[in-house]
Amino acid sequence: PTATSTAVVMDHAGDASLLQSCGTANSLASLEDATAESTAKSILMTINGCLGATARPNSLSLPIKGTDLWTLHRDGEVKLRMGESGPEAEPPLTVNQMFTSTVQRFGNYNALSWKEGEQWKTMTYNDYYKTCRTAAKGFLKLGLERYHGVGILGFNSVEWFIADIGAILAGGFAVGIYTTNSPEACQYVAENCQANILVVENHKQLQKILQVQDKLPHLKAIIQYKDELKEKKPNLYTWAEFMKLGRDEPDAQLDDIISSQKPNQCCTLIYTSGTTGQPKGVMLSHDNLTWTAFVTGQDVSLTDADKLQEVIVSYLPLSHIAAQMIDVWLPMKAGGVTYFAQPDALKGSLANTLREIRPTAFMGVPRVWEKMQEKMKSIGAKSSTVRRKVASWAKDVGLQTNLNKMELKPLNYRLAKCLVFRKVRKALGLDRCTRCYTGAAPITKDTLEFFLSLDIPLFELYGMSESSGPQTISLPDAFRLTSCGKVIPGCKTKIFNPDVDGNGEICFWGRHVFMGYLNMPDKTEEALDSDGWLHSGDLGKHDQDNFLFITGRIKELIITAGGENIPPVPIEDAVKEAVPLISNAMLIGDKRKFLSMLLTIKCQVNNETGAPEDEQTPEAVELCRKLGSNSTRVSEIAGGRDRVVYAAIQEGINRVNEKATSNAQRIQKWTVLEKDFSIPGGELGPTMKLKRPVVMKMYKDQIENIYKELCW
Repeated sequence: PTATSTAVVMDHAGDASLLQSCGTANSLASLEDATAESTAKSILMTINGCLGATARPNSLSLPIKGTDLWTLHRDGEVKLRMGESGPEAEPPLTVNQMFTSTVQRFGNYNALSWKEGEQWKTMTYNDYYKTCRTAAKGFLKLGLERYHGVGILGFNSVEWFIADIGAILAGGFAVGIYTTNSPEACQYVAENCQANILVVENHKQLQKILQVQDKLPHLKAIIQYKDELKEKKPNLYTWAEFMKLGRDEPDAQLDDIISSQKPNQCCTLIYTSGTTGQPKGVMLSHDNLTWTAFVTGQDVSLTDADKLQEVIVSYLPLSHIAAQMIDVWLPMKAGGVTYFAQPDALKGSLANTLREIRPTAFMGVPRVWEKMQEKMKSIGAKSSTVRRKVASWAKDVGLQTNLNKMELKPLNYRLAKCLVFRKVRKALGLDRCTRCYTGAAPITKDTLEFFLSLDIPLFELYGMSESSGPQTISLPDAFRLTSCGKVIPGCKTKIFNPDVDGNGEICFWGRHVFMGYLNMPDKTEEALDSDGWLHSGDLGKHDQDNFLFITGRIKELIITAGGENIPPVPIEDAVKEAVPLISNAMLIGDKRKFLSMLLTIKCQVNNETGAPEDEQTPEAVELCRKLGSNSTRVSEIAGGRDRVVYAAIQEGINRVNEKATSNAQRIQKWTVLEKDFSIPGGELGPTMKLKRPVVMKMYKDQIENIYKELCW
C-alpha cells in the first residue's frame, strides 16, 4: 500500500493550563529549542542545496513545532495518524487514562509479583496505581520539571515499573538506561534527556552515576531502590525515603499535571544502543504506547483478566521497547499479571522461573531459544537408546504435522503429543504457554525447526523502537517458517524501491510510529520521509500472501571491492546450521576482494558475570567426540590447534559455498576466535544482537591477518 491514513490534527495551541504547568524555565527552554531547530533546518537546507541531493528521495522538510507528524522538541505535539474507521479510529488515550480504565475493571486482580526469599509477593492493580501516584508526587517533591527525564538504571523490578509510570504521571519522561552502560554512556543519556532524577538499583549502579554527577547540571536527586545505602550523601535517597516524600504530598499538583496531559505528547524516551555513533532518544507519545498495546493485544488475542488472566515473565532489559511493551503495557491493557525473574535470569535462573510461573505467553530473544535448544540436545545425548528413538520419531511427526498445517491431527501426532510434547513443555515451564515469541535479533531456521518439531511454534515479531515495538507478528493461523508474519491491524508496510526480486527497504506507517528523535534533526530526517513513512533501514520482501521476510539490513550490507552487495545474515545462519559446533559467526568483506568469517565455539558461560568461559558446552563436547576429537575447551580448537575440528568446519563451509549464488558470495577464509561473543565482552547488545562495528574494531588484528595472507 502507498496511501496513508487520514491524519487528524490534535490542536491544543494556546492551552493556558499547559503553559502554567511547564513553568518559566521550560518556556525558555522551548524558545531555545525552537531557535536551534530553525537554525538546524537552515543549515540542512543550505547543505542539501550545495550538494544537490538529500538523504533519500522525498526526505522530510522539518516542520514548525506542532504542525506535522514529527517534532524534535521535548514539549512538542504531533498529529496522530488516525483513520476514519477500524483500529486507526480508536479514541486516543493517555497512559493515565488507560491505567485508570484497567483499575476500574480489574482493580482487585494481581498486577505484579516478585520473589522475596522463597516467597512470591503480589500487588493488585488498585495498589499498583496508588503506588505509581505516590512515586509521581515524590518526583515532583524532588523537583522533577515537566518534560525532563527520570533515568532508571537497574534490573527489572516492581520499583522499575513504578518509577517508569510515576515519571509519566508526573509529566516527565520515563528513560530506561541499560545496566551494561559505562559511566560515560549513562552520562550521555542523562544529559541528553535533561534528567532531574536518576533511579538506580544498587551500589554498583550508583557508583557509575557518582563518577559523572558533577557533569549533570540538571540532576537534582538520586534514588537507590535495592539494598542499604553504603554512604550518606546530599540528595541521595533510599526507596523507602523517596516513597515517604510522596505519601506526605497533597494530590492537587499531580492531578493538575495529569489533567493537562495529551495523547500526542511525549512521555517516554527509548535510547537506541548506539552501535554506530551516540544513542538516539526515540520520543514515544502516550498514544504510541496505549494504541500499540490496544491493537497488539487484539492481534495476539490477549485474554482479559475476568475471563482468564494472562501471565508474563519479565526478564529482558526494560530499557528496550520490546520488554516495555510486553511486560508493562500489554499486561496493563488486559489486566494481566507480570512476574519478575531473578537478576541472573540470562545466566541460567530463567529456566527455574519459567517452571515456577508457567507463563501464558513468553518472549525469548533468539539466544534464549538457542540456549534451550542446546540444553535439550545435551540432555537428549545422555538419554537411553529407546528414549532417543521415541524422541526422534516424535520430532519428525511434530515437524511434518506443523509444516503441513493439517486441520485434523493424525493419530501419530496425538500419540507423539502424549508421549513427548506435553512432557517437554512441562519441563520447560511452557505447558500453559499458547504464544511463544521470538524477536529483537535474527533467529536461525535450525532453531525454528527444532522447536516446531517439539510442537512449539516460535512466532516471530518484527519492529523497532521507532515503531513502539511491533510492526508485524506471526500468529497461529498466519504462520510461515522464517517469516515475521503480517502487519498488525491499523498499520501499513511498504517496500521502498524494490529490486527485481521484490527486495527493498521496509517502511512503516501507523499510530505506533514515533514522534521523532529528541533534538536530532539530521537523524529524524533520515528516518522519516515527507509523507511520514518510517524507513527502517532493513531489507525485506513480501510473498504472495503478504507475509514479510527480512532479507538483510542496509547498513549491514557488505559491498565487496568488486561492487557486489551481500547481506551477511543468511550466510552466517547457513554456516551455523551446517556446523552445529559454531556459536556465533560474523561475515567480513566490506571493500575487500573476498569474504571471510570470524567464528566462535559454543562454550559454558560464567553464571556470575555472564562472560564466556573456555570450557565447551556438553553439546559441543559431544559433537567433537563424534568427529573424532578429544577437545573439551575452546582454546584446544582456536588458532588451528585441532585439525579434526578445523577439517569439519571447512567441510561445513564448503557445503554453504556450494549453494552460493555467485563466486563473490563464497567464504574464502575463516578463523576461530579464542572466546565467544558476549554482552560483557561488548560484542553483543542487550538483546544479544551482534554489534558489528564493535566486533570489527575489537578483532581488527585478526581480520587484517586474514587479508594479509594469500587467498586460498
